[in-house]
Amino acid sequence: MLFALLYLVVRRLFGLAGGSGSEDLSKDAEILVLRHQPKVLRRQAGRPRLRRLDRVVLAAASRVLPRPAWSSFMLSPQTLLRWHRELVRRKWTYRRKQCVGRPPLDPAARELILRLARENRRWGCVRIQGELAKLGIRVSATTIRALLRRHGLGPAPRRSGPTWSQFLRAQAHGILACDFFTVETVFLKTLYVLFFIELGTRRVHLAGVTAHPDSAWVTQQARNLSYDHPGDRVPFRFLIRDRDSKYVSSFDEVFRTDGVQVICNPIRAPRANAFAERWVRTVRAECLDWVLTLGRRHLERVLGVYVEHYNRERPHRGLDLGTPIDSQSRAGRACRHGPVERRDLLGGLIHEYCRAAA
Repeated sequence: MLFALLYLVVRRLFGLAGGSGSEDLSKDAEILVLRHQPKVLRRQAGRPRLRRLDRVVLAAASRVLPRPAWSSFMLSPQTLLRWHRELVRRKWTYRRKQCVGRPPLDPAARELILRLARENRRWGCVRIQGELAKLGIRVSATTIRALLRRHGLGPAPRRSGPTWSQFLRAQAHGILACDFFTVETVFLKTLYVLFFIELGTRRVHLAGVTAHPDSAWVTQQARNLSYDHPGDRVPFRFLIRDRDSKYVSSFDEVFRTDGVQVICNPIRAPRANAFAERWVRTVRAECLDWVLTLGRRHLERVLGVYVEHYNRERPHRGLDLGTPIDSQSRAGRACRHGPVERRDLLGGLIHEYCRAAA
């Protein structure tokens, strides 16, 4: 009933508009019908899919029609404004010309700058710039500074001291390192082994083996090492050790008396004593992991044989495949002619090879 009454009212209005003879009212009615039909289609078809040309036409028409007339469009006013902004942006696009300015840094020069910065930690940007000028490469200090910062090498110069690895490499021939490692016997008794290693020659000194490393025993091993180097001074300037409580003050005093400075490793920093840690791994992998230890004397005998082999016959990559002791004579023996003989150590666990005497 309500829709029938509404229909009669709307029909009466259209009848008045059509019977009045006014062309303007007829056009308004026609426009009203045309506007209402897209609304009906929009409810049925959903969101329309427009091509690029459709967007151009609708965006251009929106600039002509007044804002109140935008209700006739199928899209929101924000969409029309966005399309128009895109058209303006496309209008002002042009082919970019090649920028004229500072040329890019040559890759070879970039690698050289990074190499100089890594190999010379105390050099600043100006110092690197001067070194490059000697090589015929012109680079500004600002470019060098920006490059170092991008690779995490700035700021420069670095006023902190050298790293542990740099210190060990620079002073290797005057450094002695010591450390403990443990060995479990067949009867599950723990034995402590104290050793010293020369960083420059990789020579190992077996100090001793004990089940109870007290202060008197540790101090006596330090004295024994000092006695092995007769003369006014021992050929070492520094002793590296960790912060183990087994190293008492009397242990350090023996080396200070000989003019050796004792340096303690940082806490929980095994890399600071890398040479000693590497030797422990070597002796375990090549010897102790393959031997059942019966007691202290047995362990001393096994380690004595292995240390002698390590110092005189085992090649070292860090020494250009030489040995800590008698590396020159070993190189001379390698040039001799004759059959190669094998010598078995520790029951055949370790083999040594040499030329037979003519």
